[in-house]
Order: sequence, then structure tokens, then C-alpha cells
Amino acid sequence: MPSLNPSAQQLAHYAEAMPAGTPVLMLNLLRYHAEANYPSGSAHAACSGREAYARYSRTALAKVKAAGGEVTLMAQAHAALIAPADEQWDDILLVSYPSREAFLAMLADEEYRAATVHRTAALADSRLIGATRR
Repeated sequence: MPSLNPSAQQLAHYAEAMPAGTPVLMLNLLRYHAEANYPSGSAHAACSGREAYARYSRTALAKVKAAGGEVTLMAQAHAALIAPADEQWDDILLVSYPSREAFLAMLADEEYRAATVHRTAALADSRLIGATRR
């Protein structure tokens, strides 16, 4: 089953599990639709999943920077060596934020939230994993 957006329960768990006031890393694993899957009646022009993600990224990257974060790695995934056979990813993205609070504030930003329609349309599946450096 695809995982595209965090539930309220997942957000609450993240807020509780991640240490407060310390830098965090967010690991994104992304698999795109061949064609973006916008809701029927959407005003958005048809495009590929990658193009829909680029639409999302135009807003998201500005919001990441405004939150004090930065993209530390964006890479094309080629092969999963240790994973279920059907688990393949197109891109890997690692984003750093100054704190979990900064990340959560970005998620609550209205302009950011409006842009997530493109992310949801773009992705066939995703993972978003919070981490801290050792």
C-alpha cells in the first residue's frame, strides 16, 4: 500500500520520538508515477510524476530554506540491494533542518500545504524517515 502523506498519528509520534532542539535529517525515498495523478477536475495541467514533483519542489525548497534547512543530498536511485523485490525507488533526498520544531513548522505553513497537491499527484510511493547524527 502506498505511503504518501503522514497521518496525524504519525506526526504526533514524530514530534514525540525526535529529540527537541537538535538538528534533524529527513530521508526521503521517492517513487514517481509515470503520469501525475491529480484529482479529477483539477486545474493542473497533465504532466509526468517527475514534473509534478518539480512543481512541488519550487515551493518546498523555498520553505526548507526559510525554515533554516538545506538539501544535503539529491540522488537518483538505481538498485535496492537489500529490500523486498518490489521495493524500488527513483530518487533519494536527504534534507537537514535545525530542529524537529523547524520541520514541523514548515509542514504547517499554508503555502507549503497548498503545494503538497503536486507531491501527492507525483508519487506512487514514498518513505520519510526522521534521523539525527550520532
